[in-house]
Amino acid sequence: MQKTFSIIKPDAVKNGNAGKILALLESNGFRIVALRMTRLSQSQAEGFYAVHSERPFFKSLVTFMTEGPVIVMALEREDAVLKLREVMGATNPANAADGTIRKLYAESIERNSIHGSDAPETAAEELNYFFTNIELTQR
Repeated sequence: MQKTFSIIKPDAVKNGNAGKILALLESNGFRIVALRMTRLSQSQAEGFYAVHSERPFFKSLVTFMTEGPVIVMALEREDAVLKLREVMGATNPANAADGTIRKLYAESIERNSIHGSDAPETAAEELNYFFTNIELTQR
């Protein structure tokens, strides 16, 4: 089994799609290991997205991610990182496959409803950013 990290973004929470997204994740074989609703501070969002700090969209991404509550979660299943990327769909919802989270619920390339780790190493870092080891190992 592999763990991965995901965030249901402020647009999806605001639009009442969080439960639908969670149900879609579970129906695709993900087990929710840890979950918390929170509101990111500017410094938390900047730290989390630091890898993008030199990109032109960084400032608007931080603003978006701090505008309302998000749901951070640890998910588990075989090939969790790859499978979550498939279930999320392309970053640009216009290019996302039918039935994917972003095709169903995203508003735009930036307001795209969900974040998911892009590699096992990234997943480990992102999980540790939001959860303690105890939270990730309780059954």
